[in-house]
Amino acid sequence: MATIEVTATPRSVQGTGASRRLRRTGKVPGIVYGADQPAQVIELDHNALYLQMRSEAFHASILNMSLDGKKQRVLLRNVQMHPWKSQVLHVDFQRVSANQKIHMKVPLHFKNADVAPGVKVGGGIVSHVMTDIDISCLPDDLPEFIEVDLANLQLGHSVHLAELTLPKGVESVQLIRGDNAVVATVQIPKVIEEEPAPTEAAVAVEGEAVAAEGTAAPGATPAVPAAEDKKEDKKEDKRREGDKR
Repeated sequence: MATIEVTATPRSVQGTGASRRLRRTGKVPGIVYGADQPAQVIELDHNALYLQMRSEAFHASILNMSLDGKKQRVLLRNVQMHPWKSQVLHVDFQRVSANQKIHMKVPLHFKNADVAPGVKVGGGIVSHVMTDIDISCLPDDLPEFIEVDLANLQLGHSVHLAELTLPKGVESVQLIRGDNAVVATVQIPKVIEEEPAPTEAAVAVEGEAVAAEGTAAPGATPAVPAAEDKKEDKKEDKRREGDKR
C-alpha cells in the first residue's frame, strides 16, 4: 500500500476568532497528539486536504505527515465538517508508535454477492449489516480494508465476525469482547401487498346495483313529479266547469 503524504505547518494563534480568520484564508485548523509527545496545533491547506479525504484509504491508513521539517506517522482521528457547505472545519491527527497497538475502524469490501446461492438461486437480497469493523493491531499490520467473501452464503443465512479472514496480527475488537456480530445476511425481500383492482364483473354488478336504486319496485305506483300534478289539477277543473254549463 502506497504511503499517503500530508503536509502541515505549525499554528501560532488559537481561539475561535483566529480559527475563523484562518478558514477565510483557505486553511484548516487542526491538532496532532499522542505517542507520549505534547499536543501541537497545526494548519493545513483546505483544498489539498479535502481532495485527500475523498479517498477511502485516507481514513484507514497510516499517514506520513510533514510538519516543521520533520516526518511523523499519524492517523486521522476526527473531522469536523460544516453543516451544509463542503468545508472542513477542524481535523485531529494521532501520532502512532511502531510498538504500540492501535484501535481503528477499517472498511469492509464485499465480494461475490452476485454468485451467492441465496441470491443466484434463492432470489434473495444481500443486506450489509456492517460496513466497517473496529480492529486492533500494530501500525505496520494495519490493513486498508477487509474483504468479506459471500460466495457460499445461503438464503436466510448470515456471515458473522468470526467467519472473516483477518490479516496476520489483526484482531476484531468486538470478538475480543465476545460479540460475534452479524456482518451480512441474505433475505427474501418483503413485498408490500396492494388491494386488487376491481374486475370487470365487479364493476358491472356495482353499476346494476346503482341503476336498481332508481327503479320502482314491482306493483308500486311511480311517483309523479310536482309539475305533472299541477297540470292534471288544471284539466280536472276545466272538466268540472264544462259539466256545470
